[in-house]
Amino acid sequence: MSRRDAPVGEDDLQAYVDGRLEAERLSAVEAYLTERPEIAAALERDREIARTLRERLAFKAEEPIPARLRIANIHEARRGRFAVTRLRIAAVMGWLILGSAGGWLANDALRVPVEPTRVAVMADEAIAAHRTFVVEVVHPVEVRADDEAHLLQWLSKRLGTRLSAPDLTGLGYRLMGGRLLPAGAGPAAMLMYDDDQGTRLTLFIKTDEKDETSFQFVEEDGISAFFWRDAGLGYVVSAEAPRERLMQVAIAVYDSLNRPAPSFSGGTL
Repeated sequence: MSRRDAPVGEDDLQAYVDGRLEAERLSAVEAYLTERPEIAAALERDREIARTLRERLAFKAEEPIPARLRIANIHEARRGRFAVTRLRIAAVMGWLILGSAGGWLANDALRVPVEPTRVAVMADEAIAAHRTFVVEVVHPVEVRADDEAHLLQWLSKRLGTRLSAPDLTGLGYRLMGGRLLPAGAGPAAMLMYDDDQGTRLTLFIKTDEKDETSFQFVEEDGISAFFWRDAGLGYVVSAEAPRERLMQVAIAVYDSLNRPAPSFSGGTL
């Protein structure tokens, strides 16, 4: 079907009103309107309105285009607005950066020196003692496990509280012995264990730790440690072992220490 034979549509009628209809379609549209006088009358009204508007606004076509509506000026205005926007964004970012920097500087200036918490200091002391003595071959402990009763009585007397040595054989660790250590203003006790692979772990016990805490974990240069406070004592279990493995030990120690302590014979604390 050629364009000439195509049915008349709305686009043809609007082009007819606007005077833009193609010559090859004119006969088809006029034939269409001859058969439909009501549509022809409506289109004639529309054509008259369009003609009137063109006549009344003809003077506008003679006026020069305002500078603000020229394409070049519109592009220039857009570039100017974009530049202003970028400057505003840069200014905002600058103030944000200055504000952040000022905040950090003020933070540094107003920061109050924070001392390490007592429990963290206790952990540091225990890990330092662990590093010092687990490498000893001849004297890893002062009193060996074959004299366990004497060891516990001695340490209990020096710490002023009755101590016991947790049984960790279920986890593969045997008690090697223990020693007395300085710890801040008072003494601390350290018990050492080992397993069949020669892995050593230590249990550090310190007095004057009044606040109770849950288990806390720290790892320093390959040494893992769980530490907590309970019933006026601080405990630190340290070993060169994975966290999960050491957690089992810490739980076993906790359970053992919360059982009634055995009585000692042959002396008082």
